[in-house]
Amino acid sequence: MTSLPLLSLIVFVPWAGAALLAILRKAPPTTVRVVALLFSLSTLVLGLMALGDFDPARITPQFVERQAWIAALNVHYHLGLDGLSLVLVLLTGIVTPAALLASWRDERDPRLFGALFLTLQGAALGVFLALDFFHWFLFWELSLVPAFFLIKLWGGPGASRAAYQFVIYTIGGSAFMLLAFAALYVATGTLDFIQLAQAAADGTLGQKLATLGGWWPKAVFLGVLLGLAVKVPLWPFHTWLPSAYAEAPTGGSMFLTGVMSKMGVYGFLRLLWPLFPPQLHAASPCLLWLALGGVVLGAYAAMRQTDLKRMIAYSSINHLSYCLLALFAVANATGRPGLTSEATAAALSGTILQMFNHGLSAAALFFCVGIIESRSGGRRGLNDFGGVRTAAPIFAGLCGIAMFSSIGLPGLNGFVGEFLIFRGVFGLVPWAAAVACLGLLATALFLLTFWQRVFHGPVRGLAANLKDLSVLEIVTLAPLVALMFVFGIWPQFLAGLINPLVTTWAGHLSLP
Repeated sequence: MTSLPLLSLIVFVPWAGAALLAILRKAPPTTVRVVALLFSLSTLVLGLMALGDFDPARITPQFVERQAWIAALNVHYHLGLDGLSLVLVLLTGIVTPAALLASWRDERDPRLFGALFLTLQGAALGVFLALDFFHWFLFWELSLVPAFFLIKLWGGPGASRAAYQFVIYTIGGSAFMLLAFAALYVATGTLDFIQLAQAAADGTLGQKLATLGGWWPKAVFLGVLLGLAVKVPLWPFHTWLPSAYAEAPTGGSMFLTGVMSKMGVYGFLRLLWPLFPPQLHAASPCLLWLALGGVVLGAYAAMRQTDLKRMIAYSSINHLSYCLLALFAVANATGRPGLTSEATAAALSGTILQMFNHGLSAAALFFCVGIIESRSGGRRGLNDFGGVRTAAPIFAGLCGIAMFSSIGLPGLNGFVGEFLIFRGVFGLVPWAAAVACLGLLATALFLLTFWQRVFHGPVRGLAANLKDLSVLEIVTLAPLVALMFVFGIWPQFLAGLINPLVTTWAGHLSLP
């Protein structure tokens, strides 16, 4: 393995780029954009370096960096990488450069935009790699600052309200999580995720929390749950999302849906799952219904939208709710006699693959809507266009592939994760899988309606003056589309990174 502090470089090189942009006050816009793009690509380069030395057979964190930081609080600077983290680092390395390319022609202070974007990128990476709650929470909260300004300063007409709503909701949820971990620290004397997970596995975590009071284990669990539920978001904590995604600039929407929404699901897997298995099992019947609310109601809400950006926003709620449905189905069945490791492994593998694949397809769809919006002077209504396929055939073809990926067409990346989720959930909680099929039906209906009305039929409305993709736009969109084929035909690449980890999880959970 390399002797470089690889994980620190993954996190802090984007921040170094943000600092450099802060210094380049008189640099021309093109130079600023190139610098931001190059530093954003560092994540993909360093992530591929980590991939080269990564051993999927090891389920413990790799490339570990651990240094004493605040001795009085037993806080350590602790980074580590496993299959779950690696998949999300690679996703961030793909989506961020694409989001910056999507914003290439925005003339509004590109230096500040690039600096904020790189800061946001580094914070998200810190969340995926930190193994001590102290600096994990710093990364978690720091991501809100650049996201807030990206929405407020570069967003649409309702951006200010959407930005404040986004921050208030997420900070409110994070406050409960901070209080919960403060209680964990009082009970255990540590904030290290690995040590806390070990304490939960051998039962000492619950015993120590119970010494604070009989209701403390449930209260701490609820605090962490609320913080993560708002971030994903879990229905009905989703009301901030449609406005934030719809009002954000195109690049911001791509990152919000492609990367930031995965931070919440990641938190469920990294924090809630290993630390509170009894509480999660007890709450799973209720949580299953909330996840189904996101799956079904999110899809039907998308059907009612005429604003294309809000439609894709509600679609994101629907797709991420599949991940939560799988997690809660496994939690609900944990310890049940006859629980099969095959079903649990399928559900968990599908969750991780869905996180990655949704990041690609949703980012691509937001970029496609951004192209329509920029070509039409800000219009993006479902009924404002028609016959775009005739006016812009290359754009129609690439957008169509992204749309069919989101539907889950076999051969494209979106199919694999959804198939595994339904295979797992059907084996664990059959009735929940049956209800979730209503969400699949609604997703196909609203996306095919979008495809039919906007791209087919005679050229009408604003589509008459719609030009096809430029070289820059093809360079932005084509790699995302190509990866949809690659991971649809060859899902073993990603599955191989997570299979040993998921198999171990499933083996433990299947024990009666």
